[in-house]
Amino acid sequence: MSKYAFFLGCVMPMRYPGIESSTREVMKQLGVELFDVEEFSCCPAPGVTRSLQSSTWLAVAAHNLVAAQEAGLDIMVVCNGCFGSLAEAAHMLNHDKDKLAEVNKVLKAAGSKEYKGKTNVNHFAVILKDEIGLDAIAKRVKHKLDGMNVAIHYGCHFLKPSAVKELDNPETPRILDDLVEVTGATSVDYRHKQMCCGAGGGVRANTPDVALKMTEEKLNYLDEIEADIILDVCPFCHLQYDRGQKDLDRETKYPVLHLSQLYGLAFEMDNKLLGFDMHDVPVDL
Repeated sequence: MSKYAFFLGCVMPMRYPGIESSTREVMKQLGVELFDVEEFSCCPAPGVTRSLQSSTWLAVAAHNLVAAQEAGLDIMVVCNGCFGSLAEAAHMLNHDKDKLAEVNKVLKAAGSKEYKGKTNVNHFAVILKDEIGLDAIAKRVKHKLDGMNVAIHYGCHFLKPSAVKELDNPETPRILDDLVEVTGATSVDYRHKQMCCGAGGGVRANTPDVALKMTEEKLNYLDEIEADIILDVCPFCHLQYDRGQKDLDRETKYPVLHLSQLYGLAFEMDNKLLGFDMHDVPVDL
C-alpha cells in the first residue's frame, strides 16, 4: 500500500470539507494510505507570498518539506496552489545546494530541523493516473456516469511550469480528461479551456471585480457547449467558480465538483462524505 503525508492546505478544510472527506475515502478504496502531519502549515500561496518575498516563501515551504521528511513520507496535495508552491520549492532545493544551505540557516534559526533535499511532492491526480492507473480505478466504479458532460478546469499551477512538473502537454493536456472519462462521463472541449479561473495571484482578494470578470468570461464559454458540471482539481479554483457564480447571479449555473467528489459519485459513496451541502451552487446529480 502506498503511503503519503496528506497536505490539506487552507481552503479545503475551511470551506469545502467534502473535498477532504471524499479524497480520504477515494484513496482508501484505491489502496493509498494517507497520514496527517501536525506540523504542516500554509504552503504558502505561491502567487502571493512568493511575489512579495521569495526567500520567505521558500523557507515556509521548506518547513513543510521538513515535516514530511521527519514523518518519512512524500507529500500528496489536492490543490494546484499547494502543488505549485511545494513542488517548485522541492525542485529548487533538491537541485540547488546553495539555496538549500541558505534555507537551512533560516530553518535552524527558527528552531526547525535541517532539510535534506529529498522530499517529493505529488498531486493526487498524478498519483491516480500514474501510480494507481485507469484500469484499477475503473474496477472501483459502481455507478457509471454515462451521459454526464464534464467541463474540466485544469488551473494554472497544475501543469506549469512544465519544465518542473513534466506531467503532460501543458497546452493540450489529457491527464484529467482520461481520469474523468474512466467514470463513464464525457469530457467536453470548450474555448479557452486552459484560461485561469480568475482567482489566483491575489486577484480575488485584491481586485475581486477583475477576478469575477475572468470567471464570467470562462462561464460564457461553457454556455456555448452542453456542460453539466465544472470539474476542478483545486479547492481555490473550486471556490472561485462556486462562490463566483453566486456573486454573478447568473441565470445558468453549473455545479462545481472536485475530481475526488466526482469519483465519490462513481464509487457510490455516502452523500455525507461528498459535502455538497457546503456548495453555493446546488449539486443535484
